[in-house]
Amino acid sequence: MSNPIARKVRDTLTGILPPLAMPFDEKGNLVKGALKPQVDLMIASGVRGLVVGGSTGEGHTLSTDEFVSAMTEAYDVTAGRVPFVAGLIVQSTREAINRVNMLKGMEIAALQVTPVHYLFKPDLEATVEHFRAIWEETQTPILIYNVIPWNYLSVDAMLTIMDRVPGVVGMKQSSGDLKSVSDLMLAAKPDNLVLSGIDALLYPAFSLGAHGAISALTCAVPGVTVKLFDAVQRGDHATAKDIHFRLNALWNSMRHDNLPACVKYVHSRQGLPFFHPRAPMERVTDAQKAKMDAALGPVLELVDIRANAA
Repeated sequence: MSNPIARKVRDTLTGILPPLAMPFDEKGNLVKGALKPQVDLMIASGVRGLVVGGSTGEGHTLSTDEFVSAMTEAYDVTAGRVPFVAGLIVQSTREAINRVNMLKGMEIAALQVTPVHYLFKPDLEATVEHFRAIWEETQTPILIYNVIPWNYLSVDAMLTIMDRVPGVVGMKQSSGDLKSVSDLMLAAKPDNLVLSGIDALLYPAFSLGAHGAISALTCAVPGVTVKLFDAVQRGDHATAKDIHFRLNALWNSMRHDNLPACVKYVHSRQGLPFFHPRAPMERVTDAQKAKMDAALGPVLELVDIRANAA
């Protein structure tokens, strides 16, 4: 049976959906009014939607007030130009629902929700009920953000959640295991949305039929990842492979344990202000900058878009 909720989200959120990086100053304060240039660059690059509050956006560090402030600012400057996805990285069902309720009045295309992520984890039945409660209380479609290492959901678990909760319409697979993406494409219902968060494997994921991506690279170099997705969609695999290997080299140059800082540096090389990660995460070193610069040149030569042209 077709799921009209899932079908609408799949049709709306197919393509590149970058997670915005949060603009923190040297003291770790959220810089108000600083999101618009980034949002404008993303939209000028041809992205299909924006995600706020994800891992690249250091959503796990945002207080409740900061969460509302960042969501409100991002939503206002997006101004309906592309769909808006709200990210929830929280520890309880109650907190997830409370945060969504603070966003009343916003037209949210979907929620990106992690499983709970502290030392303890619920069993599958409790996990199903976690997602069911968020859906029933908010009536906002949900994407499972499958990224938490010690509560990583199996393919079967995600399929079960999507089957039993009609408002859970898809998922973002963030493991480096490409077979799980293949298994999801094989077994998911036709209406479900399967997104990749595996930066080093965007090209093969798209080739397998993944409907798009939410990942650090989609934020760092949105225009290039749009070109990659579009090349696969039109069957131009020679172009797609060329872009893939350029992105692969950039990915290898980035320190993965400190991705938000690396993404913000890459943004600065495209005309955006240079912001910092929130402590205790470190700022990028000169050696790291040099390594990224060497890989960034061949990537950015593929696009003409810069922040000051957005």
